[in-house]
Amino acid sequence: QEQLVESGGGLVQSGGSLRLSCAASGRTFSNYNMGWFRQPPGKEREFVATITWSGGRTYYASSVKGRFTISRDNAKNTVYLQMNSLKPEDTAVYSCASASPWTGYSDYDPKAYAYWGQGTQVTVSS
Repeated sequence: QEQLVESGGGLVQSGGSLRLSCAASGRTFSNYNMGWFRQPPGKEREFVATITWSGGRTYYASSVKGRFTISRDNAKNTVYLQMNSLKPEDTAVYSCASASPWTGYSDYDPKAYAYWGQGTQVTVSS
């Protein structure tokens, strides 16, 4: 019912910045929480950040707090992830996701999200 398309990934040197975008279509974007997750090479998918439907509350993984910022523009059906002070350990495929109605899972859990983008590669060199 919903399609999500990420963009903005690429190669950046340690200490640099990137901004990821996720464009949504097919569902009323403003009615749902949105999240960013990442999957480092050889590891499981992990939570990065989430934002409520209104944009009034945001939550971050401890590993990115103070460096990454999630935001959304409901008029443009787009969610963003601004990434600063990037480290080699931030290297991963980054995916955006749109939440389901109540599932019993935390917003930090990938199982709370119904729709996922294809992912965009972020590579941070030392």
